[in-house]
Amino acid sequence: MHVRRSPPDRATRSQRARRVLAGALVVTGAVAVLGASGAVDLRPVRGVAAAALGPLERVLGPGEDEVSRARADEAALATRLAGAHQDVVRLAGVSGILAEPTLAGARLVAARVVAVGRSGPAGPERVTIDAGSRDGVEVDRTVVAAEGLVGRVVSVAPWTSDVLLVGAPDLAVGVRVGDEGVLGEASGSAPPMAARAEPGLLSLALVQRGTMTTGDAVTTLGSVGTRPFVPGIRVGTVHSVEVAAGRLAPTGTIAPAVDTTTLDVVAVVLAEPRSVARPAVTPTPTASPTGAGAPSPPAPRSTASGTSP
Repeated sequence: MHVRRSPPDRATRSQRARRVLAGALVVTGAVAVLGASGAVDLRPVRGVAAAALGPLERVLGPGEDEVSRARADEAALATRLAGAHQDVVRLAGVSGILAEPTLAGARLVAARVVAVGRSGPAGPERVTIDAGSRDGVEVDRTVVAAEGLVGRVVSVAPWTSDVLLVGAPDLAVGVRVGDEGVLGEASGSAPPMAARAEPGLLSLALVQRGTMTTGDAVTTLGSVGTRPFVPGIRVGTVHSVEVAAGRLAPTGTIAPAVDTTTLDVVAVVLAEPRSVARPAVTPTPTASPTGAGAPSPPAPRSTASGTSP
Protein backbone atom coordinates (compact mmCIF):
# COMPACT_ATOMS: atom_id res chain seq x y z
CA MET A 1 0.00 0.00 0.00
CA HIS A 2 1.32 3.44 -1.00
CA VAL A 3 1.56 5.97 1.80
CA ARG A 4 1.24 9.60 0.72
CA ARG A 5 3.64 11.91 2.48
CA SER A 6 2.76 15.51 3.17
CA PRO A 7 5.13 18.16 1.68
CA PRO A 8 7.57 19.77 4.11
CA ASP A 9 6.40 22.97 5.64
CA ARG A 10 8.09 26.38 5.15
CA ALA A 11 10.18 26.11 8.33
CA THR A 12 11.59 22.73 7.24
CA ARG A 13 12.50 24.09 3.78
CA SER A 14 14.22 27.11 5.34
CA GLN A 15 16.30 24.89 7.63
CA ARG A 16 17.38 22.73 4.68
CA ALA A 17 18.36 25.82 2.66
CA ARG A 18 20.47 27.12 5.54
CA ARG A 19 22.23 23.75 5.87
CA VAL A 20 22.99 23.64 2.14
CA LEU A 21 24.30 27.24 2.20
CA ALA A 22 26.49 26.55 5.22
CA GLY A 23 27.90 23.42 3.60
CA ALA A 24 28.62 25.32 0.36
CA LEU A 25 30.44 28.02 2.30
CA VAL A 26 32.57 25.45 4.10
CA VAL A 27 33.45 23.67 0.86
CA THR A 28 34.23 26.99 -0.87
CA GLY A 29 36.51 28.05 1.98
CA ALA A 30 38.36 24.74 1.94
CA VAL A 31 38.82 24.89 -1.83
CA ALA A 32 40.10 28.47 -1.60
CA VAL A 33 42.64 27.52 1.09
CA LEU A 34 43.86 24.50 -0.87
CA GLY A 35 44.12 26.55 -4.06
CA ALA A 36 46.09 29.30 -2.35
CA SER A 37 48.50 26.81 -0.73
CA GLY A 38 49.16 25.05 -4.01
CA ALA A 39 48.83 21.64 -2.34
CA VAL A 40 46.04 20.54 -4.65
CA ASP A 41 45.62 21.16 -8.40
CA LEU A 42 42.17 22.73 -8.71
CA ARG A 43 42.04 22.96 -12.50
CA PRO A 44 39.88 19.81 -12.85
CA VAL A 45 37.57 21.18 -10.15
CA ARG A 46 37.29 24.53 -11.92
CA GLY A 47 36.52 22.76 -15.21
CA VAL A 48 33.76 20.69 -13.60
CA ALA A 49 32.36 23.78 -11.87
CA ALA A 50 32.36 25.78 -15.12
CA ALA A 51 30.60 22.94 -16.93
CA ALA A 52 28.02 22.66 -14.18
CA LEU A 53 27.44 26.37 -13.52
CA GLY A 54 27.58 27.60 -17.15
CA PRO A 55 24.04 26.47 -18.01
CA LEU A 56 22.82 27.86 -14.69
CA GLU A 57 24.34 31.30 -15.50
CA ARG A 58 22.63 31.29 -18.89
CA VAL A 59 19.31 30.46 -17.22
CA LEU A 60 19.65 33.05 -14.45
CA GLY A 61 20.77 35.85 -16.78
CA PRO A 62 23.89 37.67 -18.05
CA GLY A 63 26.82 38.29 -15.79
CA GLU A 64 28.29 41.64 -14.88
CA ASP A 65 30.69 41.58 -17.85
CA GLU A 66 27.89 41.00 -20.31
CA VAL A 67 25.78 43.73 -18.74
CA SER A 68 28.70 46.15 -18.90
CA ARG A 69 29.31 45.33 -22.57
CA ALA A 70 25.62 45.78 -23.35
CA ARG A 71 25.59 49.15 -21.63
CA ALA A 72 28.75 50.22 -23.47
CA ASP A 73 27.20 49.18 -26.81
CA GLU A 74 24.04 51.10 -25.96
CA ALA A 75 26.04 54.23 -25.09
CA ALA A 76 28.05 53.96 -28.32
CA LEU A 77 24.85 53.57 -30.34
CA ALA A 78 23.33 56.61 -28.65
CA THR A 79 26.48 58.61 -29.46
CA ARG A 80 26.34 57.57 -33.11
CA LEU A 81 22.65 58.47 -33.33
CA ALA A 82 23.33 61.88 -31.78
CA GLY A 83 26.17 62.45 -34.25
CA ALA A 84 23.93 61.47 -37.16
CA HIS A 85 21.26 63.89 -35.95
CA GLN A 86 23.81 66.68 -35.71
CA ASP A 87 24.99 65.91 -39.25
CA VAL A 88 21.41 66.18 -40.50
CA VAL A 89 21.01 69.54 -38.74
CA ARG A 90 24.31 70.77 -40.19
CA LEU A 91 23.35 69.69 -43.72
CA ALA A 92 19.95 71.37 -43.41
CA GLY A 93 21.56 74.60 -42.26
CA VAL A 94 24.18 74.53 -45.00
CA SER A 95 21.53 73.78 -47.63
CA GLY A 96 19.57 76.85 -46.55
CA ILE A 97 22.69 79.01 -46.81
CA LEU A 98 23.57 77.64 -50.24
CA ALA A 99 20.05 78.43 -51.46
CA GLU A 100 20.68 82.17 -50.98
CA PRO A 101 20.99 83.67 -54.51
CA THR A 102 23.23 86.48 -53.25
CA LEU A 103 25.92 83.94 -52.34
CA ALA A 104 25.96 82.22 -55.72
CA GLY A 105 29.56 81.56 -56.72
CA ALA A 106 31.00 82.50 -53.32
CA ARG A 107 33.29 80.17 -51.36
CA LEU A 108 31.81 79.22 -47.99
CA VAL A 109 33.19 77.49 -44.91
CA ALA A 110 30.48 75.83 -42.83
CA ALA A 111 30.87 75.98 -39.05
CA ARG A 112 28.95 75.55 -35.81
CA VAL A 113 28.67 77.80 -32.82
CA VAL A 114 30.57 76.13 -29.97
CA ALA A 115 30.74 78.88 -27.31
CA VAL A 116 29.30 82.23 -26.30
CA GLY A 117 32.07 84.69 -25.57
CA ARG A 118 30.15 87.79 -24.50
CA SER A 119 26.52 88.63 -23.80
CA GLY A 120 24.57 91.83 -23.25
CA PRO A 121 21.08 92.81 -22.12
CA ALA A 122 19.63 91.82 -25.53
CA GLY A 123 21.48 88.50 -25.80
CA PRO A 124 24.83 87.23 -27.05
CA GLU A 125 27.15 89.76 -28.69
CA ARG A 126 30.09 87.48 -29.52
CA VAL A 127 30.33 83.75 -30.21
CA THR A 128 33.02 81.24 -31.11
CA ILE A 129 32.72 78.94 -34.13
CA ASP A 130 34.62 75.73 -34.88
CA ALA A 131 36.41 76.99 -38.00
CA GLY A 132 39.67 78.92 -38.09
CA SER A 133 42.73 79.84 -40.11
CA ARG A 134 43.34 76.21 -41.07
CA ASP A 135 39.96 76.34 -42.82
CA GLY A 136 40.76 79.57 -44.68
CA VAL A 137 38.92 81.90 -42.29
CA GLU A 138 40.33 85.42 -41.97
CA VAL A 139 39.51 88.49 -39.91
CA ASP A 140 36.78 90.76 -41.33
CA ARG A 141 34.92 88.06 -43.19
CA THR A 142 31.13 87.99 -43.39
CA VAL A 143 29.33 85.33 -41.35
CA VAL A 144 25.84 84.28 -42.46
CA ALA A 145 23.09 81.83 -41.58
CA ALA A 146 20.25 80.52 -43.71
CA GLU A 147 18.08 83.45 -42.55
CA GLY A 148 20.58 86.23 -43.20
CA LEU A 149 23.47 88.19 -41.68
CA VAL A 150 25.07 86.89 -38.47
CA GLY A 151 28.07 89.22 -38.06
CA ARG A 152 31.74 89.47 -38.91
CA VAL A 153 34.89 87.63 -37.87
CA VAL A 154 36.96 89.65 -35.40
CA SER A 155 39.68 87.18 -34.35
CA VAL A 156 41.01 83.91 -35.73
CA ALA A 157 42.85 80.94 -34.22
CA PRO A 158 43.96 77.79 -36.06
CA TRP A 159 40.78 75.85 -35.30
CA THR A 160 38.30 78.47 -34.03
CA SER A 161 37.19 82.04 -34.71
CA ASP A 162 35.33 84.73 -32.78
CA VAL A 163 32.37 86.43 -34.43
CA LEU A 164 30.94 89.82 -33.46
CA LEU A 165 27.19 89.50 -33.87
CA VAL A 166 24.66 91.85 -35.40
CA GLY A 167 23.15 93.75 -32.49
CA ALA A 168 26.41 94.29 -30.63
CA PRO A 169 26.81 97.96 -29.61
CA ASP A 170 30.17 98.28 -31.38
CA LEU A 171 29.08 96.81 -34.71
CA ALA A 172 27.60 99.07 -37.41
CA VAL A 173 26.47 97.80 -40.81
CA GLY A 174 25.90 99.87 -43.92
CA VAL A 175 22.50 98.92 -45.37
CA ARG A 176 20.04 99.59 -48.16
CA VAL A 177 16.39 100.02 -47.22
CA GLY A 178 13.34 99.23 -49.33
CA ASP A 179 12.97 98.80 -53.06
CA GLU A 180 14.67 102.14 -53.74
CA GLY A 181 17.75 101.09 -51.79
CA VAL A 182 17.96 104.16 -49.57
CA LEU A 183 21.30 104.19 -47.76
CA GLY A 184 21.34 103.77 -44.00
CA GLU A 185 23.20 102.36 -41.04
CA ALA A 186 22.09 99.58 -38.70
CA SER A 187 23.65 99.03 -35.30
CA GLY A 188 23.02 97.83 -31.80
CA SER A 189 23.31 101.35 -30.39
CA ALA A 190 20.93 104.24 -31.06
CA PRO A 191 22.09 107.02 -33.41
CA PRO A 192 22.11 110.63 -32.12
CA MET A 193 18.65 112.13 -31.45
CA ALA A 194 17.00 108.70 -31.83
CA ALA A 195 15.30 106.51 -29.25
CA ARG A 196 17.14 103.39 -28.10
CA ALA A 197 15.85 100.20 -29.71
CA GLU A 198 14.08 97.62 -27.57
CA PRO A 199 15.96 94.42 -26.75
CA GLY A 200 16.09 92.15 -29.79
CA LEU A 201 15.82 95.03 -32.29
CA LEU A 202 18.44 97.02 -34.21
CA SER A 203 18.62 100.78 -34.54
CA LEU A 204 18.32 102.20 -38.06
CA ALA A 205 19.23 105.65 -39.34
CA LEU A 206 19.08 106.79 -42.96
CA VAL A 207 22.17 108.64 -44.12
CA GLN A 208 20.54 110.28 -47.14
CA ARG A 209 17.22 111.90 -47.85
CA GLY A 210 14.60 109.27 -48.37
CA THR A 211 11.66 107.46 -46.89
CA MET A 212 11.05 104.07 -45.37
CA THR A 213 7.99 102.22 -44.16
CA THR A 214 7.32 99.35 -41.80
CA GLY A 215 8.03 96.04 -43.47
CA ASP A 216 10.69 97.33 -45.87
CA ALA A 217 13.51 94.86 -46.48
CA VAL A 218 16.94 95.82 -45.17
CA THR A 219 20.04 94.32 -46.83
CA THR A 220 23.77 94.87 -46.53
CA LEU A 221 25.27 97.66 -48.59
CA GLY A 222 28.58 95.85 -49.03
CA SER A 223 32.18 96.84 -48.31
CA VAL A 224 35.27 97.47 -50.40
CA GLY A 225 36.64 94.07 -51.37
CA THR A 226 33.56 92.48 -49.69
CA ARG A 227 35.25 92.86 -46.29
CA PRO A 228 33.79 92.89 -43.74
CA PHE A 229 30.40 92.59 -45.48
CA VAL A 230 29.33 91.24 -48.83
CA PRO A 231 26.42 93.09 -50.48
CA GLY A 232 22.81 91.97 -50.62
CA ILE A 233 22.62 89.84 -47.45
CA ARG A 234 19.37 90.11 -45.51
CA VAL A 235 19.71 92.07 -42.29
CA GLY A 236 16.01 92.20 -41.40
CA THR A 237 12.88 94.28 -41.96
CA VAL A 238 11.90 97.75 -40.79
CA HIS A 239 10.02 97.36 -37.51
CA SER A 240 9.20 101.00 -36.72
CA VAL A 241 9.77 104.46 -38.20
CA GLU A 242 10.31 107.69 -36.28
CA VAL A 243 10.60 111.16 -37.77
CA ALA A 244 12.82 113.10 -35.38
CA ALA A 245 12.98 116.89 -35.29
CA GLY A 246 16.26 118.27 -36.55
CA ARG A 247 17.11 115.25 -38.71
CA LEU A 248 17.04 115.29 -42.48
CA ALA A 249 15.97 111.64 -42.65
CA PRO A 250 13.85 109.40 -40.41
CA THR A 251 15.20 106.87 -37.95
CA GLY A 252 13.68 103.58 -36.88
CA THR A 253 14.28 100.03 -35.76
CA ILE A 254 14.91 96.73 -37.52
CA ALA A 255 13.62 93.28 -36.65
CA PRO A 256 16.76 91.21 -37.41
CA ALA A 257 16.46 88.27 -39.77
CA VAL A 258 18.65 86.03 -37.57
CA ASP A 259 17.85 85.14 -33.98
CA THR A 260 21.30 85.23 -32.40
CA THR A 261 20.05 83.47 -29.26
CA THR A 262 19.51 80.21 -31.19
CA LEU A 263 22.52 80.21 -33.53
CA ASP A 264 23.81 76.82 -34.61
CA VAL A 265 25.01 76.27 -38.18
CA VAL A 266 26.65 79.28 -39.88
CA ALA A 267 28.99 79.90 -42.80
CA VAL A 268 31.94 82.21 -43.33
CA VAL A 269 31.97 83.85 -46.76
CA LEU A 270 35.38 83.58 -48.42
CA ALA A 271 34.68 85.62 -51.54
CA GLU A 272 37.69 85.95 -53.81
CA PRO A 273 38.94 89.56 -54.25
CA ARG A 274 39.02 91.02 -57.74
CA SER A 275 42.27 90.35 -59.57
CA VAL A 276 41.35 92.41 -62.64
CA ALA A 277 40.31 96.07 -62.52
CA ARG A 278 36.83 96.91 -63.69
CA PRO A 279 36.78 98.33 -67.22
CA ALA A 280 36.18 102.05 -67.65
CA VAL A 281 32.80 103.02 -69.05
CA THR A 282 32.85 105.54 -71.92
CA PRO A 283 29.53 107.23 -72.77
CA THR A 284 28.47 106.76 -76.39
CA PRO A 285 27.33 109.99 -78.17
CA THR A 286 23.89 109.82 -79.70
CA ALA A 287 22.51 111.82 -82.66
CA SER A 288 19.95 114.47 -81.74
CA PRO A 289 17.27 115.76 -84.12
CA THR A 290 17.37 119.39 -85.20
CA GLY A 291 15.35 121.51 -82.84
CA ALA A 292 15.51 122.53 -79.23
CA GLY A 293 18.74 121.39 -77.70
CA ALA A 294 20.22 120.45 -81.10
CA PRO A 295 23.46 122.07 -82.27
CA SER A 296 22.92 125.05 -84.62
CA PRO A 297 23.93 124.62 -88.27
CA PRO A 298 26.97 126.62 -89.43
CA ALA A 299 26.26 130.17 -90.72
CA PRO A 300 26.47 130.60 -94.52
CA ARG A 301 29.47 132.42 -95.94
CA SER A 302 28.84 135.89 -97.50
CA THR A 303 29.59 136.63 -101.15
CA ALA A 304 30.75 139.87 -102.72
CA SER A 305 27.16 140.78 -103.50
CA GLY A 306 26.09 140.13 -99.91
CA THR A 307 23.60 137.41 -100.84
CA SER A 308 23.67 133.81 -99.96
CA PRO A 309 24.49 131.33 -102.65
